[in-house]
Amino acid sequence: MSWFLWLLTRWPSSAFPLLLVIIVGRQMGLEVVQAMVCTRWGASSNRSLSQDGDVIIGGLLNLYYIPSAIEQDFTKLPRYEPCTGLDPQTLKHVYAMAFAVEEINRNSTLLPGVKLGYRILESCGRWPWALQAALSLIGGNTYNCNLTASMPHSATYREPREAAGMPVPLVIGAVASTTAKILSTIVAPLSISYMASCPCLSDRTKFPNIFRTIPSDVYQARAMARLALHFHWTWMGAVVVNNDYGQLAIQVFQEAVQGKGVCLEFIETIHRQTIVSDARRVARTIKASTAKVILIFCWYTDAKKIFLELAKINVTDRQFLASEAWSTSEDVLQDLAISKVTNGVLGVAIRSSTIPGFQNYLRSLHPNHRPYDVFLKDFWQNEFGCSLLSTSSLGKESRQEASLPPCSGTESLEGVQNHFTDTSQLRVTYNVYLAVYAAAHALHSLLSCPNKDNSSTCSSPKNIKPIELLQHLNKVNVTTPQGEMFYFEGADIPAKYDLVNWQSTPDGPLKLVLIGRVDGFDLHLNESAIQWSTGSNQVPVSVCSESCPPGTRKANRKGEPICCFDCIPCADGEISNITGSLHCDRCPSEFWSNVEQTACVRRQVDFLSFNETLGITLTTAAVSGATVTTAVFVVFIYYRQTPMVRANNSELSFLLLVSLKLCFLCSLVFIGRPSVWACRFQQAAFGISFVLCVSCLLVKTLVVLAVFRSARPGAETLMKWFGPGQQRGSVFFFTCIQVVICAVWLSLSPPVPRRDLGFQGSKVTLECAMASVVGFSLVLGYIGLLASTCLLLAFLARKLPDNFNEAKLITFSMLIFCAVWVAFVPAYVSSPGKYVVAVEIFAILASSYGLLLCIFAPKCFIILLRPEKNTKKHLMAR
Repeated sequence: MSWFLWLLTRWPSSAFPLLLVIIVGRQMGLEVVQAMVCTRWGASSNRSLSQDGDVIIGGLLNLYYIPSAIEQDFTKLPRYEPCTGLDPQTLKHVYAMAFAVEEINRNSTLLPGVKLGYRILESCGRWPWALQAALSLIGGNTYNCNLTASMPHSATYREPREAAGMPVPLVIGAVASTTAKILSTIVAPLSISYMASCPCLSDRTKFPNIFRTIPSDVYQARAMARLALHFHWTWMGAVVVNNDYGQLAIQVFQEAVQGKGVCLEFIETIHRQTIVSDARRVARTIKASTAKVILIFCWYTDAKKIFLELAKINVTDRQFLASEAWSTSEDVLQDLAISKVTNGVLGVAIRSSTIPGFQNYLRSLHPNHRPYDVFLKDFWQNEFGCSLLSTSSLGKESRQEASLPPCSGTESLEGVQNHFTDTSQLRVTYNVYLAVYAAAHALHSLLSCPNKDNSSTCSSPKNIKPIELLQHLNKVNVTTPQGEMFYFEGADIPAKYDLVNWQSTPDGPLKLVLIGRVDGFDLHLNESAIQWSTGSNQVPVSVCSESCPPGTRKANRKGEPICCFDCIPCADGEISNITGSLHCDRCPSEFWSNVEQTACVRRQVDFLSFNETLGITLTTAAVSGATVTTAVFVVFIYYRQTPMVRANNSELSFLLLVSLKLCFLCSLVFIGRPSVWACRFQQAAFGISFVLCVSCLLVKTLVVLAVFRSARPGAETLMKWFGPGQQRGSVFFFTCIQVVICAVWLSLSPPVPRRDLGFQGSKVTLECAMASVVGFSLVLGYIGLLASTCLLLAFLARKLPDNFNEAKLITFSMLIFCAVWVAFVPAYVSSPGKYVVAVEIFAILASSYGLLLCIFAPKCFIILLRPEKNTKKHLMAR
């Protein structure tokens, strides 16, 4: 069949009948076609309607149902097969064309002086029949070749018979896109189709002779995509018919939603030849699907089969999106067996309009006034169940008519309410009406004579060339009697659709409700008027995964569509403040994410404060140490004349207590909001206080060693170097060195307040930054040098023979001191934020308490609790 169609598209239309006979003869097994005489082939079908005029326009319509038992056989010559069942809806198309012609003929400004006529043929929905009808229209009649040799007995032979009629310059039709493409390729009539919506027909290079009063399917597919995006349906299913209508529509739909988060869980394809089994398969797929919204691109008969199968398995919780091919089908809408399934259908429909006076025109129709109207005759007999016998009627059809009672002649359509007389929402009918007016305006432009003296500028009604008429059709831009602007954009008219909703009624059947419209790319929707499949006004939810709330981001699941994802909370310091975010945004350096991870808030300034628990604890410890030191100082003052106080160099003891008190109090400088002067003073106070303290201990150790050495013979002069003046001078000298180090450090590169953002968190640490690590290292290093020297000397003097050995106490205290500050260094380096300050304060307090307790606790114990041991004899005992 493919090679047959290939040849058809490449042979000129004038050679088509001859080509068809040759090819079909080969297919039927004819050995030789010895001679062929081309004669007129068949008269026009008796299923036609015509009206004379100066200019005749053709009509190619489908009015009858195709019998399901008759299959198309391409091995036979194309001929009219009997179609049964006149469709009242499509019958209105005939009379819309006739009404428009009569209305134009009454218009004195449109085609003045020219009577417009028509010739309407029925093609029964098959392209071979449409091909013959088109040949009849553009040629005035049809042609056939009478085979005169070697024809099998089964071949059809027709006597040549004249067919009246003049050639038409333009045809209103064809109906189907496939038929339009075939006619345009083979016989190429200038045509205006009112139903062929295939996007392919917009290609002016391939189909320059086709115009349409119905929008391309591209626009309805885009409209349905906009509906899906508008209602946030990201997880859908699709059912499409296996032809250009379905395949191209779903392709455009997918292109329109690409990259916008809409996925199709499945695309099921149905075939007209196997619709019963396909409908069962589709119904099972829909039931098993998690998608709640199903898109259906197919003819209304196919959609009805699917709904019947869904009703059998009780699938009533799906929301269906309907294409214009079935969105307004009364056959599906009024079927109570599937109303539970189809309730809430949302569809894109051909825009509706009204034609003033058209309803009265339809109701006035009567066979007595139109004796040659075969279409009205068939409708009349079906509607009223009576026979309109005619002497010209012969054969099987006449015998069927004779079985009905004769019509009385009083039948009328005045009181009849059916699909034929209903003109409240004219859709395809209005497209036919527009097509006739488009043709009339093009003819008016072509036949107008601006310069009557020069007849060569005008075309004659009897000699209209389609190529000239085509040029004028391209320029049509008029206002219809309904006040609508009408023009062609290439082959098409501007896209306009109605949005309809199938809603339940108390009586049972569903009703069609207009809930919006599509005008080009604009979507106008009255959401409050929609009744959804759930029976409520709540928009159905159809998603594979719920949208990620603010504070989270999408994470696609491996191997699944992009509509299926998990929601991952944003990391600390990152936020997402919209629904369905693909990623989280990091906050600026001075900001941090809130608890919900939805907004960046300014970081709190963090420092070791007197108001927090840690600050209160350290403050209490420092004040307590200073208080205890003061108490010891008071005790030593009170008992300054006792041997215990005097034997241990009371002047250095008092100076040591003062320095310890300063050590406790200097830790308080580290607590609180850092400032320029606080940062400078705290390190200086710390360094000087501890050097003073350790210097006192070092001098005390030297004095102990000197006293022990002076007791030996010949060492009396040793004590001259360790008198009270020398002791005070040594402490002052050692302390001055630290003062000089601190002064140089603080003058050249002092610590300064700094906001530390390095430690990630919701707080920014305000700290004293060491601008010079060398300076701080020298301060600590000098303290360490004095402490190490003191520890070494005290260790050497630990075995002095006195009962109360001061060197032992200094040794223990310096061991604790050194241990604390050795542990301080790694703790200080690794601590984050304000805990750096806490570590340094802890080291100060720990070392200060160690010195205080190790040196003065035993003395206070004897002074206060063992006064009997506070004697020179006891202290000097060995």
